[in-house]
Amino acid sequence: MSKQDGSSRQVTTGPVDDSATPILHVDMDAFFVSVELLSRPELRGKPVLVGGTAGRGVVSAASYEARRFGVNSAMPMSVALRRCPNAIVLRGDYASYASYSKQVMQIFESITPRVEKLSIDEAFLDVSGARRLHGSPAEIGWTIRERVRAETGLTCSVGIAATKYVAKVASGRAKPDGLLVVPAADTIAFLHPLPISALWGVGKVTEESLARLGLRTIGDVADMPADALERAVGPALTTRLRSLAAGEDPRRVVTGREEKSIGHESTFSHDLVEPDDIRRELLRLSDDVAVRLRRAGLVARTVSLKLRYGDFRTLTRSRTLAEPTDVGRRIYDEAAAALAGLIGDGARVRLIGVRAEQLRPAGGGAMLWDPDEDWREAERAVDEVTARFGRGAVRPAALVRAKRTTASAGPGAGESVEREDDGRTVDVRSEVIRRLRDGD
Repeated sequence: MSKQDGSSRQVTTGPVDDSATPILHVDMDAFFVSVELLSRPELRGKPVLVGGTAGRGVVSAASYEARRFGVNSAMPMSVALRRCPNAIVLRGDYASYASYSKQVMQIFESITPRVEKLSIDEAFLDVSGARRLHGSPAEIGWTIRERVRAETGLTCSVGIAATKYVAKVASGRAKPDGLLVVPAADTIAFLHPLPISALWGVGKVTEESLARLGLRTIGDVADMPADALERAVGPALTTRLRSLAAGEDPRRVVTGREEKSIGHESTFSHDLVEPDDIRRELLRLSDDVAVRLRRAGLVARTVSLKLRYGDFRTLTRSRTLAEPTDVGRRIYDEAAAALAGLIGDGARVRLIGVRAEQLRPAGGGAMLWDPDEDWREAERAVDEVTARFGRGAVRPAALVRAKRTTASAGPGAGESVEREDDGRTVDVRSEVIRRLRDGD
């Protein structure tokens, strides 16, 4: 049975003690699908999927009717259609989703400034300071649901509890279109009968490890001796799982979230085998990561590579830089070095990703020597071109055509940034900078 398909729905229907439950988790119901149904009401009650259909497209969202067939988001579309052959697949309108998300978040912020946006369709709210104006947490939850429905035509589910973790679990149990309050005094009674998969941090592998110990519910985890649990999952995860099983979660609602990492990854429509093709994609992803770093005013100290083969084996490799960077060429060089030895000899690559980690604000101190000075200046110039003419106006030559222009034998080394202009290829590391400075 698919998760959150509504089959185990649990809601609050009468008076309840919410005096010590100031945390709300509000989660939109099948958000992408629900937005689509606003303009396609004839599809209501039918299994609907949003996502890509070509090649290795994945499910971005599934209606509750589709979830009852075992379809989940992030599932390959081919698998979803085998499970639910009658599903109606929509391509999706992400600009529309962003617009509705903005409306919903504005409703939250009109009630309390203490809103922590988790994603496009969910957020935590701390309503401790909103009671005098808007009522009890349960009353606020009802108000939010009514306003979201009235102002957008969408539905949401609300979990209300003493901690963020329990509130999030509660909103999942209330789906779809429900509200569940977990009184602080009833936290243990609420959590312990639930399956261990309801614990944050328990994925498939950890769940299997716990199942081998005979653990099926959160209560089983709470009752398990700590030393036995440590032997199965290690001391760090043991400490966290036991705390969550006791309903403990000291985290507060944080209104300004700092990005801990910035990354991009790509799943290919067919496996890549040729090293040059793989490195070319790595270069594109590295450039995208660098652009986001510069826009955010951040630099990264660590570059992480993710590689998934055709047989779904997944590897990650990380490299720490001597100096933090926001330069795409440096990110690419480090990722390419991590890639060495992982491709070739017929190895088929399904997915590749690049992530910048250990972020900090740019301009934290001058370096004695900047090995990336030329590339840094060129990439910032390209940022200005992009601001004027849009993405793709200037790109590394390797992304324009398959031919590589190299000055040395290393893979991808020495590639110049180029553009094609009436059949001519122009080196823009100097040309773009010159034109910008001259006001061309």
